[in-house]
Amino acid sequence: MLSVIIPSRNEKYLAKTVDDIFAKTRGKIEVIVILDEQDQKLTSRPNLIIQKKIGPPGMKSAINQGVKVASGEYIMKTDAHCMFGEGFDKILIENHQDNWIQIPRRYSLQVETWSIKPNRPSVDYEYFLYPFAEVTSVRTGGKWHQRAQDRKELLIDETMVFQGSCWLMKKDYYNNVCRLEINPETKDEFVLEPEELAFKSWLSGGKVMVNKKTWYAHYYKDQGFRGYFLDKRSMRKQRIFHIDYWMHDKWPKATKKMEWFVNQFMPIPGWPLDWQDPKHETDYLRRLEANIDPRKILV
Repeated sequence: MLSVIIPSRNEKYLAKTVDDIFAKTRGKIEVIVILDEQDQKLTSRPNLIIQKKIGPPGMKSAINQGVKVASGEYIMKTDAHCMFGEGFDKILIENHQDNWIQIPRRYSLQVETWSIKPNRPSVDYEYFLYPFAEVTSVRTGGKWHQRAQDRKELLIDETMVFQGSCWLMKKDYYNNVCRLEINPETKDEFVLEPEELAFKSWLSGGKVMVNKKTWYAHYYKDQGFRGYFLDKRSMRKQRIFHIDYWMHDKWPKATKKMEWFVNQFMPIPGWPLDWQDPKHETDYLRRLEANIDPRKILV
């Protein structure tokens, strides 16, 4: 069985997302909605579980709460503003392996018509930004267009990282390997969820795979309804923490080094061929200490 977990905080399209999931699935599922600081009426169903968020607001802890009550062998997290392809659940599960995180092909959602937004290409691959390139940025990844073109014939393929709005894995794999952690230093939550999952999977010997046989569409741009507030100061603190944590191989469950992971995907957009040269990190730390945008430094 698949347990679909939806962390939801003041979401306008939660009900439509839940209805869409039940309409599109073809196997046995349950949907677990974690209401974070909100009350919302949803159509009652025997396999719909609605819980109030325990503790302060936060997406990672909301996901963990949902996983705790999930009874499915598989779990899938999705944002509360998504539409899905017919039979997405069966397609993902039939092609899954135990140590994978799997994501469907992603489109943009036109919420007014609840359809795929026209003239917006699908997203299959993303990459992790070179961490020592910028100090002030809160972005961590980008769309990998060249990889999508080069590997368009591969229907199930490896991707470096992913956006985070939808992913699937086995529940045991999540609990034993990929479980999301709250930053012990900053206590922040809604930052770098997909990077954390991707790094934990790849560095423990697993994989992150995009499945182009199915899809979902994600609504992203309307800042007026965003439920989880993105505090850029907190995001920047988290990004600095993650750069140190992952680039210096501090995760205790890792069986592989970050060097191995990066080299699996080189050349990567924006990554220098000598990315391991200490001069890049030294310059990054200098700029970080000065809190200067590197693009404004005169060489």
